[in-house]
Amino acid sequence: MIQPQILSSRYSCAAFRKIVPIIASSLLFFLFFATSAFAAPPDGPAIIYRKVFKTSYPEYVQIKVSQNGAATYDIRQLDEESEPVAFEINPPLVQHVFDLASKLHNFQGVDLDIHRRIANLGEKTFVYTKGTESHEVKFNYTLDENATQLLNIFEGLARQESDLSNLQRVMRYDRLGVNDALIQIEADYNTKAFPEPERLLAALDQVSADDKFIDIARQRARTLASRIRNSH
Repeated sequence: MIQPQILSSRYSCAAFRKIVPIIASSLLFFLFFATSAFAAPPDGPAIIYRKVFKTSYPEYVQIKVSQNGAATYDIRQLDEESEPVAFEINPPLVQHVFDLASKLHNFQGVDLDIHRRIANLGEKTFVYTKGTESHEVKFNYTLDENATQLLNIFEGLARQESDLSNLQRVMRYDRLGVNDALIQIEADYNTKAFPEPERLLAALDQVSADDKFIDIARQRARTLASRIRNSH
């Protein structure tokens, strides 16, 4: 005679074997849903400018501008390690960058180089990326008006961030070098090289208010900051 406990155990095992696939399917569905729900969104549009010019200084410049205003710059010699630095760009300038890229068909199927025998001015590259989509164009020199405007913006951003980085460095490690850094910033500002000179204001204000810097540097910083503010 089969004991009731044995029968109960057998029925329980059979029921368990039937329910295991259901549990497994439910678990797989949950994992799939969770992965889909929390997966990283595709990368938004970005414009990248790159220039490689061996034997110059710097030899390598790369600036990436995302549509949300986040940006990075990487300015160095080719044998130095890549260390991109993050910074922000104001919405009007971001929009201008993307408008110019749009006029150039986001670099898809365009030829910007003049294809003439001229001096090597460095290999320049514009890149448009959006998720897995990517288009780029290379040139040494161009006469295209939209490309020239875009080039000037990126070259200006490179100069602006380089000058700012140099000022911040000498403020920390070489106080006597602050005035020389300010002279360079003043010269670049006078040539309208900076797309967003207001980004320099915080550092300029810091110099002008700190008596550990020499008076001539403080006065130069104060004057330049006033000029930037009055230009807007």
